[in-house]
Amino acid sequence: MRLTKHAHACVELEKDGVRLVIDPGTLTPDAAQAVAGATAVLVTHEHFDHLDEAVLTAALDARPDLRVYAPRSVCAKLGDRPGQVFGVGAGDRFEAAGFAVQGHGREHAMIHPDIPLVENVGYLIDERVFHPGDSYTGPGVPVDLLLMPTSGPWTRTAEAVDFVRALRPGALVQIHELLLSELGQNAMARFLGPDGLTGTPFTILPAGESLTV
Repeated sequence: MRLTKHAHACVELEKDGVRLVIDPGTLTPDAAQAVAGATAVLVTHEHFDHLDEAVLTAALDARPDLRVYAPRSVCAKLGDRPGQVFGVGAGDRFEAAGFAVQGHGREHAMIHPDIPLVENVGYLIDERVFHPGDSYTGPGVPVDLLLMPTSGPWTRTAEAVDFVRALRPGALVQIHELLLSELGQNAMARFLGPDGLTGTPFTILPAGESLTV
């Protein structure tokens, strides 16, 4: 399986020449290109940095073969599209673009008590890679690779450390990084990385670069 990092929360997984894209949002400049090359798209929640509604709507209109899997609140934004858009939630298991996918978690992490929580579904891919969206809810099993959010109004270093310790992933790749400077990204790598508080290998993968999982 090959993982390609796009800006912010968006990643692409490729296996046997088939591509699965997760969270193509408006902060991902090449979201349209990523979706154009994908057989299926997963969306964790409705916030703009994870969901570019215009990009997905246009792609669904142009490609009847494209499949999108997302929480029901996201599906409502994309319109009634039987056979194209599928509502998923915690505990659901399905296949997307040849990948085995499991849904985990129900809510976005709290930003502030005055801000309503939205649905958030994390995705475990082929029982190896986990994308949590904006949440510290894990799948309850160790994984080979955790896509680790490092910045945002909801992120907290202490909770991030405990999340990694509980999940015990083989490695971390940074996502959700755009609110951090280079210095901030390196600081988070030190907290969460092998010489920090979790002992876990940590990779800052620049947008456009790939690695094999």
